[in-house]
Amino acid sequence: MEMILAKMGEVVLKGGNRRQFESKMLRVIRARLRPLGRFNVYAIQSTVYVEPEEETCDCAAAFDTVGKVFGIVSLSRAYACEKDIDAICRAACERLAPELSAAKTFKVESKRSDKRFPLKSPEISSLVGAAVLEAFPHLRVDVYEPDRTVYVEVRDLSAYVHTDPVPGAGGLPQGTAGRAAVLLSGGIDSPVAAWMMARRGLELEAVHFFSYPYTSERAKQKVLDLAKILVRHTGYMTVHVVPFTAIQERIRDCCPEEYFTLVMRRSMMRIAEAIAKNNACSAIITGESLGQVASQTTLAMGVTEAVVGMPVFRPLIGMDKEEIVKVSRRIGTYDTSILPYEDCCTVFTPKHPRTRPKLELVEEAEAPAELAELERIAVENVEEIRISR
Repeated sequence: MEMILAKMGEVVLKGGNRRQFESKMLRVIRARLRPLGRFNVYAIQSTVYVEPEEETCDCAAAFDTVGKVFGIVSLSRAYACEKDIDAICRAACERLAPELSAAKTFKVESKRSDKRFPLKSPEISSLVGAAVLEAFPHLRVDVYEPDRTVYVEVRDLSAYVHTDPVPGAGGLPQGTAGRAAVLLSGGIDSPVAAWMMARRGLELEAVHFFSYPYTSERAKQKVLDLAKILVRHTGYMTVHVVPFTAIQERIRDCCPEEYFTLVMRRSMMRIAEAIAKNNACSAIITGESLGQVASQTTLAMGVTEAVVGMPVFRPLIGMDKEEIVKVSRRIGTYDTSILPYEDCCTVFTPKHPRTRPKLELVEEAEAPAELAELERIAVENVEEIRISR
């Protein structure tokens, strides 16, 4: 029988809380597999077993889905058989034939979790290797850099054979670390920041600042498209679209130009905190990277963070652009992020922004704008768009 073996990561290190983390991850997997057919999902010995219960189950889509669940570090399409060495050899030769036929070299690695099985791991590997060589005479053994590795796992319920596992999403199961609001723009950085913090167990509420007509409906749709990509990993997300035009115009009319970006960022943080509190979030996430732009210097970030009373997470803070792009390609957001629809951060950009601002001077520059009432109105008129897988 074909099935999926998914190995847990740091979940197994959670001691007395491990059961809670495992249960959360299993609930997530079951929920995401429900549209793909009936699967039996359970965990034994740090491994999640996903068994199709109907011939109509979409196993290929299930494999892709389980690979995106946070908490899984690797997974394999495996085949279960009786705990009998002849049955194991047959399963390896028959079930793994496509991979072995295309390879030139191989090796066998065996693991005997069920110590009642009469053969030890080296004996299992030797016998399975001999059977593979007999069935595929073109192969030769290479224990150092084989084209394919045949894995044999003798566990409590059955024996399993599979070839090389693929990496999973890693991290911690979604929801085990609480909830946070992420500032989601249409750029490369913020979707990566969202994914990285979701990977640490956070459920996300996205906050997007929309400045029509300075930014277009296409720019808004671009952000929603990014959210749709992210929910492949997170399962669901609400995007809170904030009407930000009036605030930016007030800042333009009332504040010195060199402070435009700083005052705008402070306003964004106040609004994001209000939305976060309204949605049971305990932190704010941004895509800031130290020194990348003028508003992301040490002093500038201190000035913008000063207006909120909850933690601000910046998972990209020590990453350079090349590293961020690499992650964005991995999670599938890059091609959408580079579409040429600008967000509100590019509206009224100063020619010479302050990079070493002093808090008291920024507060003085911000005061004439009297933003509190406009921010309250913006929060009251937020558009909420629910996105799920």
